[in-house]
Amino acid sequence: MSTVQQPDTQDRPARLTVGVVGAGRVGPALAASLQLAGHRPVAASGVSDASRRRAARLLPDVPLVPAAEVMERADLVLLTVPDDALPGLVKGLAETGAVRPGQLLVHTSGRYGTKVLDPALRAGALPLALHPAMTFTGTPVDVQRLAGCSFGVTAPEELRLAAEALVIEMGGEPEWIAEEMRPLYHAALALGANHLVTLVAQSMELLRASGVEAPDRMLGPLLGAALDNALRSGDAALTGPVARGDAGTVAAHVEELRKHAPQAVAGYLAMARATADRALAHGLLKPELAQDLLGVLAHGTHGAEGDAR
Repeated sequence: MSTVQQPDTQDRPARLTVGVVGAGRVGPALAASLQLAGHRPVAASGVSDASRRRAARLLPDVPLVPAAEVMERADLVLLTVPDDALPGLVKGLAETGAVRPGQLLVHTSGRYGTKVLDPALRAGALPLALHPAMTFTGTPVDVQRLAGCSFGVTAPEELRLAAEALVIEMGGEPEWIAEEMRPLYHAALALGANHLVTLVAQSMELLRASGVEAPDRMLGPLLGAALDNALRSGDAALTGPVARGDAGTVAAHVEELRKHAPQAVAGYLAMARATADRALAHGLLKPELAQDLLGVLAHGTHGAEGDAR
């Protein structure tokens, strides 16, 4: 028996025709997921060759047509364009009469709530903001990854049940985000996910430079354990030379980075300072060890002693 909670019958959206405006990595995956739930993708728009390939892979037999035609054919339209392009797209669709009364318009931007859809709302559309908190590859694996994925959801009160039902049908878990909290919500996700990629990529480069032949295999178990510990225990999971107050070790790190990867020094120091602040605040870093460490982080050296241990 399935353990996935399904919405009550009266709360389930009717079987809908689905369109995608902006066949990037997100839109085709969400449309394919909705298709598995019984909805019917009928049209998509995409300009680049990559968009066309993605649509063909994830939505075979769904025609690629101009955006206005997608709007004409679909009951539910996924607006999956870059954040900065979304306001102009919505304004243009509303001004050209492409929006139909009663049409569900769903954008997937983390930054915006439903206010960005106000021009379409005035034209009679039903606005939803459904942001999947996941990175997308543009391949069929994305559809599988939606199972259990949290969605940041913002919707008018009268559409909350419909928004929740759509997310659950895609295998996701709705997390309600207030309109005014959307930028902070999105910043939090970018801080974690996007910066993690940068940190991991830098770490792999430095390991290769130090002679490690398979940095991915070395980092996999370590980072997997660190992530699991952090999600379970928060700041209590902090470990390493900064949390221990090993100022000499940190100074040695900075010295080596200046020699071999100067572009990584600023990031190392910034993250080490943030780690030290959190370790101090949570009683993990002893105050008597913090002074030397903070001196290293302020000046990038071990101070007058120059002790790199």
